[in-house]
Amino acid sequence: MIKRALEVKIRSLFKELPLVVVTGPRQSGKTTLIKKIFPKLKYVSLEDPDSRVFALKDPRRFLETYEPPAIIDEAQRVPEIFSYLQTVTDNNNRSGQYLISGSQNLLLMEKISQSLAGRVGLLTLLPLSLTEIEKEISKSRLNSVLLRGFYPRVLAKKIHPNDWYPNYIQTYLERDVRQLKNISDLNLFHRFLSLCAGRTGQILNLSSLAADCGVTHNTIQSWLSVLEAGYIIFKLPPYYRNLNKRLVKSPKLYFYDTGLVCSLLGIETVEQLVNYPLRGAIFETMVISELVKAETNQGRRPGANFLSDKSGREIDYLLSKDREMIAAEVKSGQTVKGEFFANLKYWQNLGLISENRSFIVYGGEENQQRKQGKILSWRKIKEIAGL
Repeated sequence: MIKRALEVKIRSLFKELPLVVVTGPRQSGKTTLIKKIFPKLKYVSLEDPDSRVFALKDPRRFLETYEPPAIIDEAQRVPEIFSYLQTVTDNNNRSGQYLISGSQNLLLMEKISQSLAGRVGLLTLLPLSLTEIEKEISKSRLNSVLLRGFYPRVLAKKIHPNDWYPNYIQTYLERDVRQLKNISDLNLFHRFLSLCAGRTGQILNLSSLAADCGVTHNTIQSWLSVLEAGYIIFKLPPYYRNLNKRLVKSPKLYFYDTGLVCSLLGIETVEQLVNYPLRGAIFETMVISELVKAETNQGRRPGANFLSDKSGREIDYLLSKDREMIAAEVKSGQTVKGEFFANLKYWQNLGLISENRSFIVYGGEENQQRKQGKILSWRKIKEIAGL
């Protein structure tokens, strides 16, 4: 079994707080992980119809049956249970009472903020990171990794992406989307999802998406919130503080998983991906999502930005750490070129970033130290900021 980086944080928080909630997309490995960490705890899944009815009809008796310490899986299926959890945990007044998991952030967070503020540790388990599967992909080529993606079942069961992702998408649409929003036309929402995949790594343009879908600006915002709540996409905010420049102030759109992007774009083979016009954006999606996973796996809320001015001088990843800026540019090519450092040099000259904390992540295999910064293979993303 692949060791998950989040395990350390789950263990430590469960010793400190009454409740720990682990959210994340469906099939990211939440149930497998929490059962592995705490194999002796009582376990109940509210995905099971009988357990769900029990929790709905008689929540007090349900929590007596599954008295702490216990695991409650898929808790978003009965959000009403959180009000009763508040009473139970307060009465017991000790740490390590309930470990809760769920795959719909909106439903969970609404009830947690109402009932369990100050009592709960919130963590997110995203699909596998490159660091977690470093040994498994040591002989894999980049394009194969991008196409396969990072969901645990695809890797563990050696399922072909063409067999797994379409079913995953259909399940997501039919179950989670219907629960979160009253979306009547799932075919239109599927088209919207595919259009988003075609915009991964790009500045988010709500008007363009609305026009292509034939819906309103407000509808697009609502649908994007659904994708964020289901951990399908995330927005990377722009950096524009303390700079006297005409900077881009709209976020960039990214998917958490490249295998999902490839499936939505109809990319079924490595040969297709090699010459696909958006391959660079798909590679960038992997790199940025990898850096986001590194933060969430340490229990931190991602705090990175990107930076771009109106002339297109962009830094793909910018993170403030220890009062310094860590900057990374992403290049999908396998050959290092001098112009790779052009944008970094521009912002270095303005004093925003330093040479010793500037990185180029590229599609090749060798690592190099240059005057303007360090060049890292895609296999060594973890070296950025010591993540």
